[in-house]
Amino acid sequence: MGVLFMQIYQTNKYKLSGSNYREVRKQAIFCFNDVRRGTKRKPYLRSAYFKKQKIFFDFFWDHLLQKNPKERFIRLKYLSAAIDLVKNSRNHPISKQNPNIPKEILHRFKGYTKEKEIFYVQIKENKQNGKKYFISCFPGK
Repeated sequence: MGVLFMQIYQTNKYKLSGSNYREVRKQAIFCFNDVRRGTKRKPYLRSAYFKKQKIFFDFFWDHLLQKNPKERFIRLKYLSAAIDLVKNSRNHPISKQNPNIPKEILHRFKGYTKEKEIFYVQIKENKQNGKKYFISCFPGK
């Protein structure tokens, strides 16, 4: 299902700047509004890796709000780079079946920001209908 060696995509986006959650959230909303403006209905991106299929944002904000404020702040900094990665990366992710829900496949992409910091993007795919959802972006170790 997945590949053993994960290729890393180099984005041309910087992390969002800001010294607190409020500043970073404001910039993240601007990035997300660019995506939202592209459609009349649910916001989505077209992914180069998935042959221009739609990646929806249905679960991203709910998932983010489940995290503590410090973790939200850290994850939101990578949103603009994550959007660039989903749109343009053709590199293979690590894909595995969700251990909790057998009907789902989790895809994890790896990328570098323009500052050369590693981050990951997680996308969930429903096997039954083939829909894909942007779940999260987070820094690498």
